[in-house]
Amino acid sequence: MPAALASGASATGAATNGNGSDVAGKDSLFHKRKIAVLGSRSVGKSSLVIQFVDNSFNEQYFPTIENTFTKTIKHNGQDYLCDIIDTAGQDEYSLISSRLSIGIDGYVLVYSVTSRPSFELVREVHDKLVMQSGIADVPCVVVGQKGDLVDQSRQVPQAEGKKLADSMGAGWVETSARQNLNVDKVFDLALSEIEKKNPSANARKGDEKGGCCIM
Repeated sequence: MPAALASGASATGAATNGNGSDVAGKDSLFHKRKIAVLGSRSVGKSSLVIQFVDNSFNEQYFPTIENTFTKTIKHNGQDYLCDIIDTAGQDEYSLISSRLSIGIDGYVLVYSVTSRPSFELVREVHDKLVMQSGIADVPCVVVGQKGDLVDQSRQVPQAEGKKLADSMGAGWVETSARQNLNVDKVFDLALSEIEKKNPSANARKGDEKGGCCIM
C-alpha cells in the first residue's frame, strides 16, 4: 500500500511543510479546494493520484475503495490545501451519482488513450455533472492517461482528446503515471480551471508567479 495511504475506508495523506511539520493546524493560511478524480475502471486514476501525492508508481496496486488524499500545492504564488478524491473501485453508474456533484470545486476526468469506451464515458460524466450541479461551466480537466502505451495500442488521438475538452470548456493534457509525465500539470490545470471559473473564491493574491509544486 502506498505510503500516503492511512488505514481505514478513507485514506488521507498528511500535508506537511518543508520541514516535515504537519500543516493541518495551519489550514487557515491556505485556500481549501476539493478535487474529484473520475473515470472508468482501469484507466489509471489511482496511479495518477498516487504518483502525484506519493511520487511512486505501483503496478500491482489495485484499489477497491474510494480514498481521499490531502496535499499542499503552491499555485501561482498561493498555497492550496487540496483534498483529492480518488473514486477507485466505482462502477460507471456510481461515477455520476449526485453525491459527487456536491461540495466539489473541480474535476479531473480521466480516460485511457488505449480505451475508446473510457474516452466516450468522459462526455457522459461531464454532462451529468452539469445537470446535477446546475452549473454549465463546471471546472474540469480532461486527462488522457497511459500515454506511455501509445505506440502499442492508441485508440484515442491527441487531437480528438483536445477537441472534446475544448467542447466542454475544459483543460486537457495527456499523462503517464508510470513515467511521471505531466502528472503535476494535471492538478495545476485543475486549480487554474477552478480559479478561472470561480474568481470570487480566490480572495488572497500572492506576489510570486509560477506553476504547481508540492510542499
